[in-house]
Amino acid sequence: MYLDRKDAGLRLVEELGDYKGRGDVVVLALPRGGVVTGFEIAAGLKVAMDVLIVRKIGFPYQPELAIGAVSETGAVFLNHKLIKAYGVADDYVENEINRQKEEIARRVKLYREGKKITELKNRTVILTDDGVATGATMKAAIAALKEEKLKELVIALPVAPPDTADELKKTADKFICLETPPDFMAVGGYYRDFTQVTDEEVIKYLRKAWGGE
Repeated sequence: MYLDRKDAGLRLVEELGDYKGRGDVVVLALPRGGVVTGFEIAAGLKVAMDVLIVRKIGFPYQPELAIGAVSETGAVFLNHKLIKAYGVADDYVENEINRQKEEIARRVKLYREGKKITELKNRTVILTDDGVATGATMKAAIAALKEEKLKELVIALPVAPPDTADELKKTADKFICLETPPDFMAVGGYYRDFTQVTDEEVIKYLRKAWGGE
């Protein structure tokens, strides 16, 4: 159990000591919740930070159940097994992809004033979030990063269900997940304070990370 997202980030720092102070390292956080965790990791390791904006494609009438995700780099991850099993219409999936791309564009403008993501070629990326359930958003992020010719991809998470953790571990050069409870229910269940993070808070953390305030 974590006190809050800051506590989760501080605990991850303890496992990432090998990356402290390295100029080639950048922490990429998945907004919104992951930005708080990512900020603490970047601050603790004294390395750069940015966000990688990825949006879930939700199941019809049940948006929290992800059937895929879209990244700001254009990468799309779809859970074809789930889509086929429940007969989700192609039109629905296409419309959701376009809708999430619009939201991504809004966030890029809001968080980075329209600027592109930090240069990632030949860098070590520590990809983080406040936790994962199905892992769809994280998988889309990984798919995007595989195109960036990274030096090393490190995934650092506070909590994930065992099966998702096993899947993600196969995609990274290094995988750290502090908790993999077999009775996993939801990410928020492992935090005492899991208050939703606002866009304003994301901007505040990014400005602090970038030395703006």
